[in-house]
Amino acid sequence: MVGRIGKRIYLYLILLFLYAPIVMLVVYSFNESRSMGRWNGFTLKWYAELFKDTEVLRALYNTLAIAVLSAIIATVIGTAAAIGIHEMKRVKKAIVMNLTYLPVINPDIVTGVSLMLLFVFTKPFTGMGLGFFTMLLAHITFNIPYVILSVMPKLKQLDRHIYEAALDLGATPFYALRKIIIPQIMPGIVTGLLLTFTLSIDDFVISFFTTGSGVSNIAIYVYSMARRGVNPKINALSTIMFLTVLILLLIVNKRMNKDNSRVKESLR
Repeated sequence: MVGRIGKRIYLYLILLFLYAPIVMLVVYSFNESRSMGRWNGFTLKWYAELFKDTEVLRALYNTLAIAVLSAIIATVIGTAAAIGIHEMKRVKKAIVMNLTYLPVINPDIVTGVSLMLLFVFTKPFTGMGLGFFTMLLAHITFNIPYVILSVMPKLKQLDRHIYEAALDLGATPFYALRKIIIPQIMPGIVTGLLLTFTLSIDDFVISFFTTGSGVSNIAIYVYSMARRGVNPKINALSTIMFLTVLILLLIVNKRMNKDNSRVKESLR
C-alpha cells in the first residue's frame, strides 16, 4: 500500500515538473500586465495584438503552408516507399529499414546542418538559395521516415492473398493498389499524415538551419522574439501552438487506439 502511494506521488511530481511551466505560460497569456511578476487581471488583448502583427501572420502562413505541403508530399512518398519496402526480401528490407530509422534517431542539429551544407553546395548548380523552398524540402526529408514507420505495421497486418486474388479476377496492379491496398492501410496513412503535420509545425532546429533571410516559421519567430525580451505575445503564441499540437496528438493517439482495438478484435 505504501509502495503504491509512493509510486503515485512520484508520478504526480514528474507530471508537475513537466507541465507546471506550460500551465504558467497559458495562465500568463491572459494577464493584463506585461510583467510576469504580478497579475493585473484577465484580458485577451495579447491575442488580439498577436493577430494584428504582420510578422506573426507571415510566420503563421509559412508554418501552415510548409506543414500542409510537407505532410501531403511526405505521406505520398512515404506510403509508396513503405509498399515497396514491404515487398522486398528479408535482408534488403532489414537494411532499408535500418537506414529509415537513422533520420528518426539522428539529432536534429546534425540533420539541419547536413541539409544546410547540401543546399549551399548545390546552389551553383540549382540556383536555389536558402529560403521557403529549401525549408519545405528539409521538412519533407525528415517527415518521410515517420510516414514509413506509420504505414509499415498496417502492411504487415494485410493479407497479401487479397491483392493476388484481385489480380486473378482481372484487376490491373494499379487498380488493385487503389481499391484493395490503399483502403486497408488508410488508418496508417492518416496517422502518418497527422504526425508529420504536427512535427512540421513543431520543428525549430532543422528549420533554423535551412531557411534564409526574411523567411521564418512560428518556431523561429518565437525564438527571435524571446531574444529581444519577454513579450506577452510570446505567451499567447506559445499557448496557441501548444493547444494545436495537443489536439493533433490526441487525434493521432485516438486513431492508434482504435486501430489497435480493431486488430485485437480481429484476432479473437
